[in-house]
Amino acid sequence: MLKIDEYMNLPYRLEIVPDVDEGGFVASYPELVGCISCGETIESAIANILDAKRTWLETAIEENIDIPLPESDNNYSGQFKLRIPKSLHRALAERSKAEGISMNQYCLYLLARNDALLIKK
Repeated sequence: MLKIDEYMNLPYRLEIVPDVDEGGFVASYPELVGCISCGETIESAIANILDAKRTWLETAIEENIDIPLPESDNNYSGQFKLRIPKSLHRALAERSKAEGISMNQYCLYLLARNDALLIKK
């Protein structure tokens, strides 16, 4: 098991989202389940989540709870194969051609746009 400062320095993924109900921002470390905090500004949310992270890790160490290591982007190739209906394939090919970009670029744009919309909810 690592020491607290070693865990604090690991590159855990930090998420910060606006709190649409209460105002301010909610910050969390998704890999450290339940490690969440908030703040009126992004800066205060970051300061608060760092305190919460240290407390979360200290508690996990004291309680002998397994602490997950951060996931790495190296675990993902950036590629996946997808089967789609021929009619959708044609529609995507036509739209990407009209935009003057490759179908891969167009599909990446659509996926990123949709993902951003999901994050806002």
